[in-house]
Amino acid sequence: MRNFDLAPLYRSAIGFDRLAQLLNEQRADAQPSYPPYNIELVSDDKYRIVMALAGFSREEIDIITERDSLHITGRKQKDGVERTFLHRGIAARDFEQRFQLANHVKVTGATFENGMLTIDLVREVPEALKPRKIEIESGAGNTVGALEQRQAA
Repeated sequence: MRNFDLAPLYRSAIGFDRLAQLLNEQRADAQPSYPPYNIELVSDDKYRIVMALAGFSREEIDIITERDSLHITGRKQKDGVERTFLHRGIAARDFEQRFQLANHVKVTGATFENGMLTIDLVREVPEALKPRKIEIESGAGNTVGALEQRQAA
């Protein structure tokens, strides 16, 4: 029997509550590991993505939402200075990160401070799609007469 690692599914989808939807929406290719990021559940309907973008400036980062996708790209501008590295541990390279958003999840804002990009998301379910309680009427009396009374009112 094979063991399946479902961790990549949770890294690229935000706001899904059912595993079946995750399995259907996830693409077959692996998600890139650069830049490192966290996905936080702030409250029942609020999420936060935090990305570590050391060496990037605000002008080198683009955030685009399209339908149910969130695309974050970073294009490092060349400074023209030739450097010789003895050890290069900071990978300030271009990147593109994509997240599949669940239905009704929207980006509400983004901040960039001290090399950390924070993107806030919220799930806003329309009133028509929210669960509603149906009142149960008394079974006494004629149901046809009750229907006529409601239509007359």
